[in-house]
Amino acid sequence: MAEVIGVRFKANGKTYYFNPKKLDIKKGDNVIVETSRGLEYGNVVQGRKNVPEKELVKSLKDVVRVATPDDDKTYKRNKEKEKEAYNICLEKIKENNLVMKLVEVEYTFDQSKILFYFTADGRVDFRKLVKDLALIFKTRIELRQIGVRDESKAMGSIGICGRSLCCSQFLDEFAPVSIKMAKEQNLSLNPAKISGACGRLMCCLKYEQEMYEELNRKTPKNGAKVKTPNGDMGIVESVSLLKGLVKVKIDDGNEGKLEEYSVGELKVLTKGKDKGKELTDKEIAELDKNLG
Repeated sequence: MAEVIGVRFKANGKTYYFNPKKLDIKKGDNVIVETSRGLEYGNVVQGRKNVPEKELVKSLKDVVRVATPDDDKTYKRNKEKEKEAYNICLEKIKENNLVMKLVEVEYTFDQSKILFYFTADGRVDFRKLVKDLALIFKTRIELRQIGVRDESKAMGSIGICGRSLCCSQFLDEFAPVSIKMAKEQNLSLNPAKISGACGRLMCCLKYEQEMYEELNRKTPKNGAKVKTPNGDMGIVESVSLLKGLVKVKIDDGNEGKLEEYSVGELKVLTKGKDKGKELTDKEIAELDKNLG
């Protein structure tokens, strides 16, 4: 076991473990830590705790110190400089006629490097841009192309639910989502209705997926042949998955009658099919490729 603290460098960023050594550190403190990029300023979001060594991807980096008032001032100055650098970079992108969208600018704590994050549809030759920026800022310049999900996370927006985007509020990592999840949750497979602000499948499709998978395993599908508690045979006509109710058409020799039962009351004799499957497997795979 190793004693660690959890540190974030952005409010909605990933949590990283660091070695607190013997410093008096508690949750909510700001700290200066050693990273692969040099010294960085972060916020402690998890107090001291012990974790198994196997959970540590790499050897632990050390906390250098609890942030001082001077460190706090340096961090605030860096944030102001980031705004200036953002505007300057926008001008240079325009001057160089580059087809790219600047998303975010980040100074390292010691100002030894400035990172410019951008999105673009394809590869961008930004060598001239890097030279122009290096001449202005007199420090190391790094441009990083990010995906549309990362762009939404950095910039924030409002989702179709009327709330702030999950990725910009509390998601520190993106879980894989697929069209299959929307299908199992009986949602419309119209991309416009299940896509987020980033144009990719909504992250919230993942939240209840395990529950839907469990319910789908227990619930007979449309068209399944079942036996009712009275011993009658029937065919499943419709399913209310969340309520756990099934409408069964009983074969009474005439036109048949519909009866409603709970899932636990029925004995499934033959499997049914997903009624009204809106897309073929090939079409679903294509949507996954475009939206996933």
